[in-house]
Parts: sequence; C-alpha cells; structure tokens
Amino acid sequence: MTTESSNPTTPVRKGEDLDWPTLDRHLKSVLPHLEGQAEISQFTGGKSNLTYRLKYASDDLVVRRPPFGTKAKTAHSMIREYRIMKELKPVYPSVPDTLYYSDDESIMGSEFYVMRKVEGVLINNQIPAEWNFNLEDTRRFCTAFWEKLIELHQVDYVKAGLGDFGKPEGYVERQVSGWNRRYERVITPDVDHFSKVRDWLVASQPNDSTHHSILHGDYRIDNVILDKENPCNLLAVLDWEICALGDPLMDLGNSLAYWIQDDDPPGLRNLVVQPSNAPGMLTRSEILELYQDRTGIDTSSFTFYHVYGYWRLAVILQQIYFRYFHGQTRDERFKTFGIAAQQLGEHCRILIAS
Repeated sequence: MTTESSNPTTPVRKGEDLDWPTLDRHLKSVLPHLEGQAEISQFTGGKSNLTYRLKYASDDLVVRRPPFGTKAKTAHSMIREYRIMKELKPVYPSVPDTLYYSDDESIMGSEFYVMRKVEGVLINNQIPAEWNFNLEDTRRFCTAFWEKLIELHQVDYVKAGLGDFGKPEGYVERQVSGWNRRYERVITPDVDHFSKVRDWLVASQPNDSTHHSILHGDYRIDNVILDKENPCNLLAVLDWEICALGDPLMDLGNSLAYWIQDDDPPGLRNLVVQPSNAPGMLTRSEILELYQDRTGIDTSSFTFYHVYGYWRLAVILQQIYFRYFHGQTRDERFKTFGIAAQQLGEHCRILIAS
C-alpha cells in the first residue's frame, strides 16, 4: 500500500517569520553536514508551538519554537520536548531523531530545538480513501494506535534516564489545581467561569495512583506519523510539549477527550480532529477495556478522568483563544476557540450530573 505524504506545509504565516539568515548560519555552525540554501515552510498543523520545515540539500529538518506573544509561565518548554525524545529514543523508538537544542534567544527570540523530519503519513479527520480500509482494517489500525500509548505507559522511565524528569507523586492534585488556576487567568467575557466544574474536580480527585508512567499529554491520531506502506505501523509520535510523569489514567483521559463518537452531542462532534468516528473504530468503552486488558490497571471507574480530560482541553483552547481575544496572535484559526471551550465546559457539567 502506498500513499502520498500528508504532513503539509505552507509559506510561513504572516507575523511568524524568523531571522532566517541568522538561523541558517547558526545551524550550519552546529550541524556542519548541512549544505545549500534551505527551502523554508511552515507546518499547517498544531495550534500552540510553531513548527517550521527547513529542507536542505543534505537533510530535512524541523525547527520548533514557542508561539509569539504572552505565554503561560511554565508552558511551551522546548527543553522538555527535546529531552524526552532524546532519552526515549533508545527504549521507545517511535520518536523523531533530535539533533540540537539552544536557549540562545538572540538567534530567533526564544529557545528552540531541531529534529529530523520523519518521512511518512500524517492524517487528520478522515481515513484516506486510497487506503481502501474495511471495518477490520480500521479496527486493526485503531488498536495499533492505542497500543502505542500503552507501550509508552509501560516504559521504565527510571532505566530510560528520566527518573528526574518530574515528580509523579501528587500529579493528579497538581494537574487539577494547575489547570483551574490557568483557566482563572484566561477567562474572557464570552465564556462561563465554570466554578462548579472546577470545584467538583478538586473534591472528586482519586487518591494518588500506585502506577506511574511517562505521559504524553496530547496523544491523538493527528500527532502520529504513519508508515506509508503500512499505516498500522506507527513511526513517530509528535508534540511532546506537555509530557510528564504521573498517573497514566490521566493521560488516557486526555486522549479520550479528543475521541469523538457519532453518538456524542453536537458540541463535541464539531471538535473532531481525527477519524475517531470512522466505521470500525473502537468506542471509548472498548478502549478502556483494551487498556485494562493490556496493563492490568482498573478502568471501571473513569468519570473523574473523563471530566478532567474534557476540562483540561477546554482550558488549553481558552488559553489560545485568550491570546486571540487580546490581539496577541492574528491566526484566524483561533477565532472560535472560545466557543469550543464553552461547549467542553458544558459537557463536563453533563458528565458530573449523570
């Protein structure tokens, strides 16, 4: 099976250009194998960190930096993304090759890192027709996708050299209080305060888990590069910007917040970013069964994690919308993110009441 690469780039968006001559000189000084003039473009995916493609005659690079404008104090850490991929590569090969990191802000106004572009397929909200998938093929693809997250959760992070990457104890409490505080800082006049949702999360959080894992934080189909010859082979997991150590069910809840089904309310169906509702895909209930079967971790009481996942996503979208609302970014993709945050908050209310 073959298909064209679908990890598209476009000319760099207005207002997001970098000092390309300075960057080129610097990269050639630290990566001397680079030759020629780079073809520069910007990846269309992603709504947070900025990702550029620099295609040299001798290598195809991806450069990541934080967004322009005001940012949450602890968000958009490039060194965290860089380090997690560098340390994981020997034990979890499904990450890109990392080549260089710099915190010298004179180069482009921020810290940044460089990795090698992974050749493969990246899909968004539809399974490509040329795959000719039947229901069984789709189910096999879906299972492979979730097993890749399970594989990550089973990595021995201490042996991988990541024992000091974070403090897994108390992770749930820190996440709940942290996302609640972040929301308070980015409330705009056109969204609710959702005080009762925030209070419920504080009151309902489970005891500290005895299971601690590496958490990706943003695991979705559109964050995975697939083998062009065999889409069920996941080559690389991307976007490690909010990875951490902690309760793996929190990570599962994060991912299931993106997992839209046909029987979901319209407000959720409008947020689809991956083909989770394609015929043959596992339902959220089936995913929980698969996860429990593969890990032995009980997923029978999952309401807290569902609500947390949707609420965290609401806060992420509201953080981005806040920058748009206040003119800190001109990216029109973010214009409706306040509506999306409102819909997710309302869905949390429904889950809590059910």
